[in-house]
Amino acid sequence: MRKKQTTPQSESQIQHSCLTWFRIQYPSLSLMLFAVPNGGKRDARTGAQMKYEGSVRGVSDLILLVPKKGFSALCIEMKRPKGKQSEEQIRWQREAEKFRNKYVVCHSLTEFMNEVNSYLL
Repeated sequence: MRKKQTTPQSESQIQHSCLTWFRIQYPSLSLMLFAVPNGGKRDARTGAQMKYEGSVRGVSDLILLVPKKGFSALCIEMKRPKGKQSEEQIRWQREAEKFRNKYVVCHSLTEFMNEVNSYLL
């Protein structure tokens, strides 16, 4: 009998799981964690409109606007298990960290839970 191959979760699926967990775990902070609609495939017109409205390349996928432990906010970049940051994301990370924001890269729900709990508790 063949082993069933499992398809790895997409970044979107991982992020959805993380947001669901967060809203259950920290209901009083649920409005303070939000997604930044920067990723994904878009046509040229939509991309131009987003840029016109102030979209910035490389911004983290999620931002938790809760100051803790000397940080202004927690910026979370979500990646698939073997995913790597782009040059724009690394550049934005450096800028965010200059202004006392904590920046983390999470590849799974478990990593996300550990980072958020470590930040908030």
